[in-house]
Amino acid sequence: MKEKALEVLKKYNKSEALVRHGIGVGGVMAYFANEAKEDVDYWTAVGLLHDIDYEMYPNEHCIKAKELLKENGYDQEFIHAVVSHGYGLVVDIKPELYMEKVLYTIDELTGLIGAAALMRPSKSVMDIEIKSVKKKFKDKAFAASINREVILEGCQILDIELDVIIDKCIQGMRSVAKDIGL
Repeated sequence: MKEKALEVLKKYNKSEALVRHGIGVGGVMAYFANEAKEDVDYWTAVGLLHDIDYEMYPNEHCIKAKELLKENGYDQEFIHAVVSHGYGLVVDIKPELYMEKVLYTIDELTGLIGAAALMRPSKSVMDIEIKSVKKKFKDKAFAASINREVILEGCQILDIELDVIIDKCIQGMRSVAKDIGL
C-alpha cells in the first residue's frame, strides 16, 4: 500500500519539496500508527497522499483530491481521512477518527519542524529538540505561512499537549530523515 501511495503521489506532484513533505507526513503518521497499534501502511499511505492535489489544483485543494484518489482505487474511508485534514480551511469535512485528527494536527507541524531543522548547523531533524521547535513556534515571523492555530486546535482535539505532539513529530520525521533530506 505504501509503495502504491508513493507512486500515486509522484504521479501528481513533480515538486521535490511536495514529495518530501508527503514522505515526512507519512513518516509521522507511521510513528503514530505504530504507537496506537494501528495499520502502519494504511496510515503512512494517508500521510503520503494528503496533498495529492495541491501542486496541480492549489485552489481546489482537498476538493480535487476526492476525484484523484477515487480514480486511483482508494475507497471512501481513505478519501475522507485524506480530505479531512483541510477541515475549516478548505473543506467542511471534519476529522472524526483518531488517524484523521492526527493528520489534521501534524501536517502543518511537520513543515515547521522541517523549517526549524534547516536553520540548524546540521540541517537535520536528528539533533533537533522540542525546545528549539517551541521557540520557532512562538516566533510568528518564522515560517509565517504555517498555521499555528490548526496545530493548537489539533492538540486540543487530540487532548495531547503541544510538547508531546512536537516530540512525536520529531521522532516520526527522524524515521524518514534520509528520504526527506533532513
